[in-house]
Amino acid sequence: MDEVQVVVAHSERATLRVGDVFLKVDGDQARMDVEVEAMALAPVPTPEVRWHKPPVLALAALPGAALGRLGEPSTASPAAWAAAGAAIRALHDAPLPPWPGRGPAELAERLDAECEWLLTNGVLPADLVTRNRRIAEAALRPWTPVFIHGDLQPDHVFIDGDEVTGIIDWSEGAPGDALFDLAILTLGHERHLDDVLTGYGADVDRDVIRAWWSLRSLVAVRWLVEHGFDPSAPGCEVDVLRSRM
Repeated sequence: MDEVQVVVAHSERATLRVGDVFLKVDGDQARMDVEVEAMALAPVPTPEVRWHKPPVLALAALPGAALGRLGEPSTASPAAWAAAGAAIRALHDAPLPPWPGRGPAELAERLDAECEWLLTNGVLPADLVTRNRRIAEAALRPWTPVFIHGDLQPDHVFIDGDEVTGIIDWSEGAPGDALFDLAILTLGHERHLDDVLTGYGADVDRDVIRAWWSLRSLVAVRWLVEHGFDPSAPGCEVDVLRSRM
């Protein structure tokens, strides 16, 4: 009998692995519906949906291994990172999904709220928050929406050798800023940005990508702390913020 492995578990959702099947349990039916539909629409490899009986979604395991993990050096080749960039470009060139995404105004409100919480509770030094808040403002400009993954961490991209075998965790898929996906993929992996952009094949504003690094790190700290994760672990969000100083 296959053992049950807890991949991740917190108050919003849990993911279990049993053999070659991942079971995602999510009490937010709308979020799970987005994940299923986004995978169906995305022009990139995604996990096979074995079955879907709310609140559980069963997905087949992907071949290969994760491109990288936040806080750890990636052993993937430059060609693998470039392949990830090419996959992102294919997604961004696809038709928009038929549901709304978040715009600059909504994200600015969240950034303000999270920075206020960080300062009020003394979670991070004021100069660290203030400096990164200024950097983050460059991301909050008008953009032409594209189909984004919305949470494209490197451990959501699977590779076998130099090829992308699939991308997981599509619950944040929506119309959004292309540079957000590129930023989340390279958050904490700045040295691989050139490889990703080589595969992506388009000129981008690197200052905006850096702004998204600051913005994402600032708004993530409270959620991570409240859900049992450590944003101050080496190489993670707080280190990303410090690197902007």
